[in-house]
Amino acid sequence: MQSLIGKHIVLGLTGGIACYKAAELCRALIKEGATVQVVMTEGAEQFITPVTMQALSTRTVYTSQWDAREENNMPHINLSREADAILIAPASADFMAKLLHGRADDLLSLMCLARPREDSVQGGAKPVPLLIAPAMNREMWSHPATQRNLQQLATDGAHLLGVGSGFQACGETGDGRMLESAELLEEVIAFFQPKLLAGKHVVVTAGPTYEAIDPVRGITNLSSGKMGFAIARAAREAGAEVTLIAGPVHVPTPRGVTRIDVKSAQNMLVAGTESAQNAHIFIACAAVADWRPANAAEQKIKKDGSGKTPELAFVENPDILATIAKSGRAKKGELYCVGFAAESEDLEANAKAKRIRKGVPLLVGNIGPSTFGQDDNAFLLVDEKGAKQIERAPKLQLARLLVAEIAARIQL
Repeated sequence: MQSLIGKHIVLGLTGGIACYKAAELCRALIKEGATVQVVMTEGAEQFITPVTMQALSTRTVYTSQWDAREENNMPHINLSREADAILIAPASADFMAKLLHGRADDLLSLMCLARPREDSVQGGAKPVPLLIAPAMNREMWSHPATQRNLQQLATDGAHLLGVGSGFQACGETGDGRMLESAELLEEVIAFFQPKLLAGKHVVVTAGPTYEAIDPVRGITNLSSGKMGFAIARAAREAGAEVTLIAGPVHVPTPRGVTRIDVKSAQNMLVAGTESAQNAHIFIACAAVADWRPANAAEQKIKKDGSGKTPELAFVENPDILATIAKSGRAKKGELYCVGFAAESEDLEANAKAKRIRKGVPLLVGNIGPSTFGQDDNAFLLVDEKGAKQIERAPKLQLARLLVAEIAARIQL
C-alpha cells in the first residue's frame, strides 16, 4: 500500500547532524510512491554528500541558486512550482530564523520564499505547503527566540512537525531532536489525507482484554489490536482529536494519538465511558472478553499431583458498546457509535443481529480467525439499510474507508 502515489516532494536539507535521517526519509518517501527532489544548503553538504542523496532520490541534487541547468536560471521558481509540498528536514534554528525574516541568500530559502501560498496563488496555480521538521540542541530549541520564530512561522502558514526528545549528538539529553524518518513519513502522509473529521473527537477501543484467573494466568484472545490502531491513525489523519483505549498489545501508538492502556473489560468500560463524555464518535473495535472468572485467585493456582483440576466460575462482563450507545449523549445524537463483530461463521446474520442488539447505527463485521494478527482484513458494513461487503485490503486502507463512511453518515 503506497499512500503518496502521485505526490512530488521537494526535500530540503539544512546544516545539522540530523541530515543522516534525511537519507532514510528520502528512501521512505519514495517507497510510499512519492517522487523526491532534494535541495541542499551549503551547511547540509558538511554532513552528507549530494552524491548520497542523488543515489537515493534518483534525481540530480540542487545546491546552488545559480544552477545553470535551468534554461531560465530560475531553479527557485521551477522547483517550487513542480512540488506538492516542500519539506525541510532537518530545519536548523538558523534556517528557520532566515525564513521568518524572508531572507533568501541560497536556493532553498529562495524557493521557500517564492513558493505559491494559499493566499497568493493566481489562475490555475496550486499552493505549495511548507512542512518544517526542526532539529537542534535542546538549549537552542527552548530558547525564547526559537519559540517566537516557530510561532510566527506557523502564523505565516508553515506546518510545524514537532521534535523528538532523547539523547543528542552533543551528548546532552532533551527536546530538539529531529523526528525519526518513520515518524516524519507518517506526518507527511497524514498531511495529504482529506480532513473529513476536522474538529471532531474520536474514541477508539482496540486489542483484546485480559481477565485474570490468578496473578500469572488469564483469559484473553488473539486480537493484535492492529485494526483499532489503524482506525485511530486514520481518524487522526482525517483531522480528528483521537483517544485510543488499548488492551494489552505490542503495537506502536500512531503519531498524534492519545493512548490509554487498560487490561480488563471493566478497565476498558471505565476508560471508554469517561472518554466518550467529550467525544463525537465512539468506535468499539476491541475484542472484549464476554466473561471473566468470578473470583480471581490471589496466589498462583498450583497442581498438586492429584489430577484434580480447579473449578472456575464465570460472570458476564459489562457490554461496553451497548452501555455507551444507550447513554444520553448517544440518544440525543451527540455521539455516533460504531461497533465491530468478530465472528467465526454466518457473518451477515450475526452482524445484523448484533447491530440491533447493541443499538448502534453502524456495525463492522469480520471473520475473527482470518483477521486476528494479520495486516489485512475484509469488512461487512451493516446498517439499517442492509449490508455492504468490502473486499480484503490492508487494514490502514480499510480504516481510511471506514473513516470516510462515518464522516459521510454524520453529515446526513
